[in-house]
Amino acid sequence: MSIRILSPSEKKVFNQIVPHPLQSWEWGEFRQKTGVEAIRLGLFDDKKLTAGWQITLHPLPKLPFKIGYVPKSLLPTPELFAFLNELGRKEKVIFFKFEPHVYQPAESQNETALETARKHLLSAGCVLGKPLFTKYSFMLDLTKSEEQLLTQCKQKTRYNVRLAQRKGVVVSKDDSSNAFEDYLHLTFEETTKRQGFYAHTRDYHRKMWETLHPIGMAHLLKASLKQETLATWIVFTFNNVLYYPYGASSSKDRQVMASNLMMWEVIKFGKEHHCITFDMWGSLGPNPNPNDPWMGFHRFKEGYEPTLMEFIGTYDYVIDPLKYQLYGFADFMRWKLLKFRTVLPI
Repeated sequence: MSIRILSPSEKKVFNQIVPHPLQSWEWGEFRQKTGVEAIRLGLFDDKKLTAGWQITLHPLPKLPFKIGYVPKSLLPTPELFAFLNELGRKEKVIFFKFEPHVYQPAESQNETALETARKHLLSAGCVLGKPLFTKYSFMLDLTKSEEQLLTQCKQKTRYNVRLAQRKGVVVSKDDSSNAFEDYLHLTFEETTKRQGFYAHTRDYHRKMWETLHPIGMAHLLKASLKQETLATWIVFTFNNVLYYPYGASSSKDRQVMASNLMMWEVIKFGKEHHCITFDMWGSLGPNPNPNDPWMGFHRFKEGYEPTLMEFIGTYDYVIDPLKYQLYGFADFMRWKLLKFRTVLPI
């Protein structure tokens, strides 16, 4: 087995074996437009590509050091760790953060798969890291019929879907520039301010859309009432899986339940595009705290009766232990300051 950096001519076969859109070659092209270097590595058995990983290198502001990120990847192998150890020292990478796309039902009584994978990472020298992705997500089986999917919804969710239909809410796929501007407006002028979370910049979203929409990975759907946009979502389709990474909504006419109809129409959209699974991109875990600020969003997704999945978690492969400790302290202080600013703007 050998590992090497891949060339653009190997894009197609690389995309066929990676497990998530954040590992896709095109996602790396998008991130490069934001000033982040993307490296695609392939593991070969003789001449056959058997596994692949995309690593993005993120420079630290005003410092000659970098952080490596490997989101939603295949489980790393000993060959990959050996390659990254050499690459990290050459490129002054402090650590590589892994969040492998390895999961199982959260209620499963058999923890063998996740526990074995965790032991593999720890034995390779990884340590538990600060998560960027949630440890849980809801996934819905799209191989069921529309009738089965609607019937299995919680009664309140099914009622809200039909209420939105009766009130005249219309959901349509709209990839126009005007629809995308509506998405940006609802994201930055309403949703982030109302819910109090941090979002990537407008430029980030534009570059993402300009890269992933033309190749058929990113799609925009909007929910409207009397020509006014109430909600806009961007969904991804990749290797027969549907994803819901971005959504924004208006505070107007919330009583018509536009988002409930949007979710239902997105499910139908996924089936039309031959997707077999719908990954709802994050949730709270089992028995969540009812006072958690994300509880409403969790309950909204839960209404469609998806399966709660638990991921392996976040692990850091440390190249420079001393700088890793200093980085951890600086990151902690940075987030303390950001949270302070949400209370007292400065």
